[in-house]
Amino acid sequence: MRLVLLGGGHAHAAALRELRGKDVTLVTPYPHHTYSGMLPGFVAGHYRLDEIRIDIAGLAARAGAKLVLGRVAALDAATRVARLEDGQSIEYDRASLNLGSESNAPAHALAAKPFEPFLEHWLDAKDRVKSVAVVGAGAAGVELAMAVAHRTPARVTLYSDRPMFRAAVARRIARALQRSGVELRAGTAVSAVQEGPVIVAGSTQEAFDLVIWAAGAAPLPWLRESGLATDERGFVLVDDRLRSVSHPEVFAAGDCATLRGAPHPKSGVYAVRHAEVLAHNLRDGQPRRYVPQRRALALISCGARHAIVDWGGMSAEGAWVWRWKDRIDRRWVEGFRAPAG
Repeated sequence: MRLVLLGGGHAHAAALRELRGKDVTLVTPYPHHTYSGMLPGFVAGHYRLDEIRIDIAGLAARAGAKLVLGRVAALDAATRVARLEDGQSIEYDRASLNLGSESNAPAHALAAKPFEPFLEHWLDAKDRVKSVAVVGAGAAGVELAMAVAHRTPARVTLYSDRPMFRAAVARRIARALQRSGVELRAGTAVSAVQEGPVIVAGSTQEAFDLVIWAAGAAPLPWLRESGLATDERGFVLVDDRLRSVSHPEVFAAGDCATLRGAPHPKSGVYAVRHAEVLAHNLRDGQPRRYVPQRRALALISCGARHAIVDWGGMSAEGAWVWRWKDRIDRRWVEGFRAPAG
Protein backbone atom coordinates (compact mmCIF):
# COMPACT_ATOMS: atom_id res chain seq x y z
CA MET A 1 0.00 0.00 0.00
CA ARG A 2 1.51 3.30 -1.13
CA LEU A 3 1.54 5.87 1.65
CA VAL A 4 2.48 9.41 0.63
CA LEU A 5 3.31 12.01 3.27
CA LEU A 6 2.83 15.53 1.91
CA GLY A 7 4.82 18.02 3.98
CA GLY A 8 7.61 17.70 6.51
CA GLY A 9 6.06 19.22 9.62
CA HIS A 10 5.92 18.15 13.27
CA ALA A 11 3.45 15.31 12.71
CA HIS A 12 5.26 13.68 9.80
CA ALA A 13 8.59 13.92 11.60
CA ALA A 14 7.03 11.89 14.40
CA ALA A 15 5.32 9.50 11.97
CA LEU A 16 8.56 8.63 10.19
CA ARG A 17 9.90 7.09 13.38
CA GLU A 18 6.92 4.69 13.39
CA LEU A 19 6.74 3.72 9.70
CA ARG A 20 9.92 1.72 9.09
CA GLY A 21 9.49 -1.05 6.55
CA LYS A 22 6.42 0.42 4.84
CA ASP A 23 6.08 1.76 1.30
CA VAL A 24 6.36 5.44 2.19
CA THR A 25 7.13 8.51 0.09
CA LEU A 26 7.74 11.88 1.76
CA VAL A 27 7.26 15.05 -0.28
CA THR A 28 8.65 18.24 1.27
CA PRO A 29 10.33 21.39 -0.07
CA TYR A 30 13.30 21.24 2.31
CA PRO A 31 15.47 18.45 3.74
CA HIS A 32 14.94 19.87 7.23
CA HIS A 33 12.07 21.18 9.35
CA THR A 34 12.49 24.32 11.47
CA TYR A 35 10.86 23.90 14.87
CA SER A 36 8.48 26.80 15.48
CA GLY A 37 8.93 26.76 19.26
CA MET A 38 12.61 27.67 18.96
CA LEU A 39 12.46 30.12 16.05
CA PRO A 40 12.13 33.26 18.24
CA GLY A 41 15.03 31.97 20.35
CA PHE A 42 17.15 31.76 17.21
CA VAL A 43 16.17 35.31 16.19
CA ALA A 44 17.10 36.45 19.72
CA GLY A 45 20.51 34.82 19.38
CA HIS A 46 20.07 32.00 21.92
CA TYR A 47 20.31 29.09 19.45
CA ARG A 48 22.33 28.11 16.42
CA LEU A 49 20.41 27.29 13.26
CA ASP A 50 21.26 23.59 13.49
CA GLU A 51 19.83 23.47 17.02
CA ILE A 52 16.32 24.44 15.88
CA ARG A 53 16.11 22.16 12.85
CA ILE A 54 14.99 18.55 12.50
CA ASP A 55 16.79 16.51 9.85
CA ILE A 56 13.79 15.33 7.83
CA ALA A 57 15.97 13.79 5.12
CA GLY A 58 17.82 11.74 7.75
CA LEU A 59 14.55 10.61 9.33
CA ALA A 60 13.26 9.50 5.93
CA ALA A 61 16.47 7.60 5.21
CA ARG A 62 16.37 5.78 8.54
CA ALA A 63 12.73 4.85 7.93
CA GLY A 64 13.51 3.55 4.43
CA ALA A 65 11.17 6.16 2.94
CA LYS A 66 11.63 7.71 -0.49
CA LEU A 67 12.31 11.45 -0.21
CA VAL A 68 11.05 13.82 -2.90
CA LEU A 69 12.15 17.43 -2.51
CA GLY A 70 9.35 19.48 -4.00
CA ARG A 71 6.31 21.59 -3.28
CA VAL A 72 2.74 20.34 -3.75
CA ALA A 73 0.79 22.37 -6.31
CA ALA A 74 -2.45 20.36 -6.42
CA LEU A 75 -4.14 17.23 -5.18
CA ASP A 76 -6.93 15.31 -6.87
CA ALA A 77 -8.72 13.33 -4.18
CA ALA A 78 -10.90 11.52 -6.74
CA THR A 79 -7.97 10.01 -8.66
CA ARG A 80 -5.59 9.91 -5.65
CA VAL A 81 -2.84 11.90 -7.32
CA ALA A 82 -0.67 14.71 -5.92
CA ARG A 83 0.95 17.07 -8.41
CA LEU A 84 4.10 19.02 -7.65
CA GLU A 85 5.20 22.44 -8.87
CA ASP A 86 7.92 20.83 -11.02
CA GLY A 87 5.31 18.79 -12.91
CA GLN A 88 5.78 15.44 -11.13
CA SER A 89 2.67 13.38 -10.36
CA ILE A 90 2.66 11.05 -7.37
CA GLU A 91 -0.06 8.43 -6.94
CA TYR A 92 -1.12 7.19 -3.51
CA ASP A 93 -3.37 4.65 -1.85
CA ARG A 94 -3.27 6.60 1.42
CA ALA A 95 -2.03 10.14 1.90
CA SER A 96 -1.33 12.36 4.86
CA LEU A 97 -1.17 16.15 4.75
CA ASN A 98 1.09 18.01 7.17
CA LEU A 99 1.63 21.12 5.08
CA GLY A 100 1.18 23.91 7.59
CA SER A 101 -0.50 27.14 6.62
CA GLU A 102 0.31 30.24 4.62
CA SER A 103 0.54 33.83 5.71
CA ASN A 104 -1.84 36.42 4.32
CA ALA A 105 1.04 38.90 4.27
CA PRO A 106 0.82 41.75 1.73
CA ALA A 107 3.50 42.13 -0.91
CA HIS A 108 5.81 44.51 0.95
CA ALA A 109 5.89 42.60 4.24
CA LEU A 110 8.04 39.63 5.27
CA ALA A 111 5.79 36.72 6.22
CA ALA A 112 6.73 34.89 9.42
CA LYS A 113 5.60 31.68 7.65
CA PRO A 114 6.90 29.67 5.86
CA PHE A 115 9.94 29.65 8.14
CA GLU A 116 12.66 28.99 5.55
CA PRO A 117 12.08 32.13 3.41
CA PHE A 118 11.63 34.13 6.61
CA LEU A 119 14.97 32.94 8.01
CA GLU A 120 16.79 33.57 4.75
CA HIS A 121 15.53 37.16 4.61
CA TRP A 122 16.10 37.76 8.33
CA LEU A 123 19.70 36.55 8.22
CA ASP A 124 20.36 38.92 5.34
CA ALA A 125 18.61 41.93 6.96
CA LYS A 126 19.26 41.65 10.71
CA ASP A 127 22.49 43.67 10.77
CA ARG A 128 21.09 46.48 8.62
CA VAL A 129 17.64 47.23 9.95
CA LYS A 130 17.16 50.25 12.21
CA SER A 131 13.36 50.09 12.47
CA VAL A 132 11.14 46.99 12.43
CA ALA A 133 7.36 46.66 12.59
CA VAL A 134 5.70 43.40 13.61
CA VAL A 135 2.04 43.02 12.65
CA GLY A 136 -0.01 40.64 14.76
CA ALA A 137 0.24 40.35 18.54
CA GLY A 138 -0.55 36.71 19.10
CA ALA A 139 2.15 34.51 20.61
CA ALA A 140 4.24 34.46 17.41
CA GLY A 141 4.18 38.22 16.93
CA VAL A 142 4.89 38.99 20.58
CA GLU A 143 7.82 36.58 20.70
CA LEU A 144 9.31 37.79 17.42
CA ALA A 145 9.01 41.47 18.40
CA MET A 146 10.88 40.91 21.66
CA ALA A 147 13.43 38.64 19.97
CA VAL A 148 14.24 41.31 17.37
CA ALA A 149 14.53 43.96 20.08
CA HIS A 150 16.87 41.73 22.09
CA ARG A 151 19.11 40.80 19.15
CA THR A 152 19.35 44.16 17.36
CA PRO A 153 19.47 47.87 18.24
CA ALA A 154 16.47 48.43 15.94
CA ARG A 155 13.41 50.37 17.03
CA VAL A 156 10.63 47.76 17.20
CA THR A 157 6.91 48.50 16.97
CA LEU A 158 4.21 45.85 17.48
CA TYR A 159 0.77 46.41 15.94
CA SER A 160 -2.22 44.74 17.59
CA ASP A 161 -5.79 45.14 16.35
CA ARG A 162 -7.42 43.24 19.22
CA PRO A 163 -6.61 41.51 22.53
CA MET A 164 -5.16 38.01 22.02
CA PHE A 165 -4.63 36.88 25.62
CA ARG A 166 -6.65 36.77 28.81
CA ALA A 167 -6.22 39.85 31.00
CA ALA A 168 -3.64 38.56 33.49
CA VAL A 169 -1.35 37.25 30.75
CA ALA A 170 -1.85 40.37 28.64
CA ARG A 171 -0.62 42.49 31.54
CA ARG A 172 2.51 40.36 31.90
CA ILE A 173 3.16 40.57 28.15
CA ALA A 174 2.65 44.35 28.13
CA ARG A 175 5.25 44.74 30.89
CA ALA A 176 7.65 42.41 29.09
CA LEU A 177 7.25 44.39 25.86
CA GLN A 178 7.97 47.60 27.74
CA ARG A 179 11.10 46.12 29.36
CA SER A 180 12.25 44.96 25.93
CA GLY A 181 11.80 48.41 24.44
CA VAL A 182 9.03 47.31 22.07
CA GLU A 183 6.36 49.92 21.42
CA LEU A 184 2.90 48.34 21.48
CA ARG A 185 0.28 49.93 19.25
CA ALA A 186 -2.76 48.32 20.87
CA GLY A 187 -6.10 48.53 19.09
CA THR A 188 -4.39 49.59 15.86
CA ALA A 189 -5.40 47.66 12.77
CA VAL A 190 -3.00 47.73 9.83
CA SER A 191 -5.00 48.37 6.67
CA ALA A 192 -2.11 48.14 4.19
CA VAL A 193 1.63 47.84 3.74
CA GLN A 194 2.87 50.02 0.92
CA GLU A 195 6.18 50.05 -0.89
CA GLY A 196 8.94 51.31 1.34
CA PRO A 197 7.76 49.46 3.38
CA VAL A 198 5.20 51.86 4.84
CA ILE A 199 2.57 50.81 7.37
CA VAL A 200 -0.87 52.30 6.81
CA ALA A 201 -3.03 52.22 9.95
CA GLY A 202 -6.17 54.32 9.78
CA SER A 203 -5.17 57.82 8.71
CA THR A 204 -1.51 57.38 9.69
CA GLN A 205 1.44 56.19 7.67
CA GLU A 206 4.86 55.20 9.02
CA ALA A 207 7.97 53.94 7.25
CA PHE A 208 10.09 51.05 8.52
CA ASP A 209 13.14 49.21 7.27
CA LEU A 210 11.34 45.88 7.66
CA VAL A 211 7.75 44.77 8.29
CA ILE A 212 7.27 41.25 9.71
CA TRP A 213 3.76 39.86 9.21
CA ALA A 214 2.70 37.48 11.98
CA ALA A 215 -1.06 37.99 11.74
CA GLY A 216 -3.26 34.98 11.09
CA ALA A 217 -2.98 31.71 9.21
CA ALA A 218 -4.35 31.14 5.71
CA PRO A 219 -4.95 27.76 4.04
CA LEU A 220 -2.99 26.63 1.00
CA PRO A 221 -5.17 27.83 -1.90
CA TRP A 222 -5.23 24.50 -3.77
CA LEU A 223 -6.92 22.68 -0.87
CA ARG A 224 -10.35 24.04 -1.91
CA GLU A 225 -9.86 22.57 -5.39
CA SER A 226 -8.68 19.16 -4.17
CA GLY A 227 -12.11 17.62 -3.67
CA LEU A 228 -11.46 17.19 0.05
CA ALA A 229 -14.06 18.59 2.41
CA THR A 230 -12.87 21.85 3.96
CA ASP A 231 -14.09 24.22 6.63
CA GLU A 232 -15.41 27.67 5.72
CA ARG A 233 -11.86 29.08 5.57
CA GLY A 234 -10.47 26.33 3.34
CA PHE A 235 -8.60 24.08 5.80
CA VAL A 236 -9.05 20.29 5.50
CA LEU A 237 -11.92 19.09 7.69
CA VAL A 238 -10.98 15.95 9.65
CA ASP A 239 -12.66 13.62 12.13
CA ASP A 240 -11.30 12.68 15.54
CA ARG A 241 -8.97 10.10 13.90
CA LEU A 242 -7.47 12.96 11.84
CA ARG A 243 -9.02 11.50 8.66
CA SER A 244 -10.67 13.60 5.98
CA VAL A 245 -14.42 13.54 6.58
CA SER A 246 -14.97 13.10 2.83
CA HIS A 247 -12.02 10.84 1.89
CA PRO A 248 -11.00 8.53 4.77
CA GLU A 249 -7.85 7.40 2.94
CA VAL A 250 -6.50 10.94 3.45
CA PHE A 251 -5.25 12.16 6.83
CA ALA A 252 -4.37 15.72 7.78
CA ALA A 253 -2.70 17.21 10.83
CA GLY A 254 -1.22 20.47 12.07
CA ASP A 255 -2.19 23.89 10.77
CA CYS A 256 -3.67 22.59 7.49
CA ALA A 257 -6.40 20.66 9.34
CA THR A 258 -9.55 21.62 11.27
CA LEU A 259 -11.07 19.09 13.66
CA ARG A 260 -14.81 18.73 13.00
CA GLY A 261 -16.84 19.63 16.08
CA ALA A 262 -13.83 20.74 18.11
CA PRO A 263 -11.79 23.35 16.21
CA HIS A 264 -8.76 24.73 18.04
CA PRO A 265 -6.04 27.32 17.39
CA LYS A 266 -3.48 26.83 14.64
CA SER A 267 -0.42 26.49 16.85
CA GLY A 268 2.48 24.19 17.56
CA VAL A 269 1.01 23.32 20.96
CA TYR A 270 -1.76 21.37 19.21
CA ALA A 271 0.34 20.23 16.25
CA VAL A 272 2.69 18.33 18.55
CA ARG A 273 -0.27 16.44 20.03
CA HIS A 274 -1.59 15.74 16.52
CA ALA A 275 1.75 14.09 15.79
CA GLU A 276 1.32 11.43 18.46
CA VAL A 277 -2.09 10.35 17.16
CA LEU A 278 -1.24 10.57 13.47
CA ALA A 279 1.89 8.44 13.83
CA HIS A 280 -0.18 5.71 15.50
CA ASN A 281 -3.04 5.84 12.98
CA LEU A 282 -0.79 5.70 9.91
CA ARG A 283 0.64 2.37 11.09
CA ASP A 284 -2.61 0.59 10.14
CA GLY A 285 -3.33 -0.23 13.75
CA GLN A 286 -6.58 0.31 15.63
CA PRO A 287 -7.28 4.02 15.00
CA ARG A 288 -6.74 6.25 18.00
CA ARG A 289 -8.93 9.26 18.71
CA TYR A 290 -7.46 12.73 18.97
CA VAL A 291 -8.94 14.71 21.85
CA PRO A 292 -7.79 18.33 22.06
CA GLN A 293 -6.30 19.17 25.41
CA ARG A 294 -8.69 21.23 27.52
CA ARG A 295 -5.88 23.29 28.98
CA ALA A 296 -3.07 24.06 26.55
CA LEU A 297 0.29 25.00 28.03
CA ALA A 298 1.57 28.28 26.56
CA LEU A 299 5.20 29.26 27.09
CA ILE A 300 5.98 32.70 25.67
CA SER A 301 9.61 33.75 25.33
CA CYS A 302 10.42 37.40 25.99
CA GLY A 303 13.55 38.09 23.98
CA ALA A 304 15.98 37.73 26.87
CA ARG A 305 16.17 34.44 28.75
CA HIS A 306 12.87 35.20 30.41
CA ALA A 307 9.47 33.68 29.61
CA ILE A 308 5.82 33.70 30.61
CA VAL A 309 3.75 30.58 31.30
CA ASP A 310 -0.03 30.43 30.91
CA TRP A 311 -1.82 27.23 31.86
CA GLY A 312 -5.28 26.51 33.21
CA GLY A 313 -5.97 30.03 34.47
CA MET A 314 -2.57 30.31 36.13
CA SER A 315 0.29 32.47 34.90
CA ALA A 316 3.84 33.12 36.06
CA GLU A 317 7.09 34.39 34.61
CA GLY A 318 10.81 34.49 35.11
CA ALA A 319 14.13 33.05 34.01
CA TRP A 320 13.03 29.69 35.43
CA VAL A 321 10.14 29.59 32.91
CA TRP A 322 12.59 30.20 30.07
CA ARG A 323 14.80 27.35 31.30
CA TRP A 324 11.72 25.10 31.48
CA LYS A 325 10.72 26.03 27.93
CA ASP A 326 14.30 25.55 26.75
CA ARG A 327 14.40 22.00 28.19
CA ILE A 328 11.06 21.08 26.60
CA ASP A 329 12.07 22.46 23.19
CA ARG A 330 15.53 20.89 23.19
CA ARG A 331 14.10 17.53 24.24
CA TRP A 332 11.57 17.64 21.39
CA VAL A 333 14.20 18.35 18.73
CA GLU A 334 16.75 15.93 20.22
CA GLY A 335 14.16 13.18 19.99
CA PHE A 336 14.63 13.22 16.21
CA ARG A 337 18.42 13.10 16.18
CA ALA A 338 20.17 10.01 14.83
CA PRO A 339 21.36 7.70 17.64
CA ALA A 340 25.03 8.20 18.47
CA GLY A 341 27.34 5.62 16.90
